[in-house]
Amino acid sequence: MAKIQDTDRLYAFLRPYVDWMFRRSYRRTQCIGRENIPSDGAVIFAPNHTNGLCDALAVLGIDRNRKVFVARADIFRNPKIAKILRWLKIMPISRARDGLDEVRRNGDTFLAAVDTLRDGVPFCILPEGTHRPKHSLLPLTKGIFRIALQANDAFGAEKPVYIVPIGIEYGDYFHLWNDLTINIGKPINVTEFCLEHDSLERPQLILALREELTLRMRKLILWLPDDEYYDENIASLLANPPAPFDRFKQPKPHRFMLTVMLILLLPLFLLSAALTIPLWVALPLIRRRIKDPAFQNSVQYVWQLLLLPLTLFVRLPFWMFFQEYVYQFRRLQAASRS
Repeated sequence: MAKIQDTDRLYAFLRPYVDWMFRRSYRRTQCIGRENIPSDGAVIFAPNHTNGLCDALAVLGIDRNRKVFVARADIFRNPKIAKILRWLKIMPISRARDGLDEVRRNGDTFLAAVDTLRDGVPFCILPEGTHRPKHSLLPLTKGIFRIALQANDAFGAEKPVYIVPIGIEYGDYFHLWNDLTINIGKPINVTEFCLEHDSLERPQLILALREELTLRMRKLILWLPDDEYYDENIASLLANPPAPFDRFKQPKPHRFMLTVMLILLLPLFLLSAALTIPLWVALPLIRRRIKDPAFQNSVQYVWQLLLLPLTLFVRLPFWMFFQEYVYQFRRLQAASRS
C-alpha cells in the first residue's frame, strides 16, 4: 500500500490550482520568515488555529513542497470521506475530549507521522487541538511533542528534528477577501533541546517543549491574554497593530468619496453580480447552515474552488471585483456606524 506521503500524480496536478485559488481569495497576502524553515532535518509545522480549513491551506501554500496534515478523527468515520482525506494527505488524530480509548488509537498515526518525517516530507499539526477565532492561544496539546520526540528517538542521530512555529493572522476571521499574514518563526531544534535537557523525564521534557513553543507562537500573532479585559484590549491593539500586522489597520475612509466611488462603480458591480450569480447567490444559504462561524471562510473557499472551473474562469475577474465592491461597502457601513 502506498504511503500517505508518496507523490500522487492527480494531487500534484491539482495542487497549483488549489494554492493559486487560495491566494486569490485574499486581497493581500504576505509570508514572512520562509528562511526559518530548516533544510537539514525533519520539519514539523505548528501553526495557530483560528479559521478551520484555511489555516491548513495557508501552511500548505508556504512553498511547493508536499506536506502531510492531521485532522480530528471523528470526520474519518465515513469510509468514503476517510479515503478522500487520505488522498488529500490528511491523517486522523483523536483528542482527549474523544475519550481515552480513542486517544490510544493515535499510536498508528504517530508511527505514520514519524515515517513521513523520516522520508523528508514536512508534517503539520495544529497543536491547539481545536480552532477558535480569537487573538489568543489555547493550551497546546501534547500530541505534537510526542510525535517530535518519537521521531527524534527513531532517527535523531541521523538528522535533527525541528518544530517550526507559525502565526497565521487574518484581517477578518469570517469573510474572505481580506488581508492574510503567515509569520514563520525560528524553529525549535528538538534534537538539541533533548540533549540540553537530558536530565528531564519524558513528561517534564514534553512540558518544557510545550512552554517553549507557546512562547514562540505568541510572538508570531497578535496575542493577548484571554481574560476579562480581552475585548477592550483587542480593540485597542487592532487600532494600532505592530509590524508586520500594521497592514491590517485600515485608514479611516472618507465617507463622501467612498460613497461617490461606489455609486460610479455600481453599473460594473451589477454586471459582475449578474455574471457570478451561481457563485454568490448560494453563499448566504450555505453560510447560514454552518453552525460554527469559524468554518464559513473555509466553506466559501471550497465553494468557489469547485465552481469556478465549471465556468472556465470566465467569471473570475467579475467575482474578484464583486468581492472588492462588497468589501468597500462594508468599510462604508463601518465608517457610518463609527
